[in-house]
Amino acid sequence: MRNPTLTASWRSDLVTIAPPAHPQLATSAAIFRDGKVLLVRRARSPGKGFYSLPGGRVEFGESLAVALAREVMEETGLTIDIVGLSGFREVLPNDKVTGHYLIMSFAARWVAGEPRLNDELDDFQWVAPDDLGALKTTDGLGPILAMAEDLVGP
Repeated sequence: MRNPTLTASWRSDLVTIAPPAHPQLATSAAIFRDGKVLLVRRARSPGKGFYSLPGGRVEFGESLAVALAREVMEETGLTIDIVGLSGFREVLPNDKVTGHYLIMSFAARWVAGEPRLNDELDDFQWVAPDDLGALKTTDGLGPILAMAEDLVGP
């Protein structure tokens, strides 16, 4: 028998989206065009307000390359040519992030399109990889950009 003291609103307060109990695999792309790299600013958590590389989660059964091309297209509308792996970043749960992510970052060249951001992003900039200026960036971005720049070459 149902407990009459459990109201619908009280039960809905109990329903929250819990983070997965295991790490999530994601990809990101350092996309180079005319010596500059594309940085995007996250419009929501995790990473809200920080500039980073476009990318996102890998779906079950999807290769890293396919996931990366899909995520870049979804977030920015760009077509890219993936050059190679430029590093990884692990994001562990903390007071600001509830999930555990392993982000595989790749160097890529711009092929076609102009940035058209989806609702996950609210700004973009093409910047020289060694001149991030006063941009608020995600942790570990500098070394990934340096490796990506070496892979892409002049």
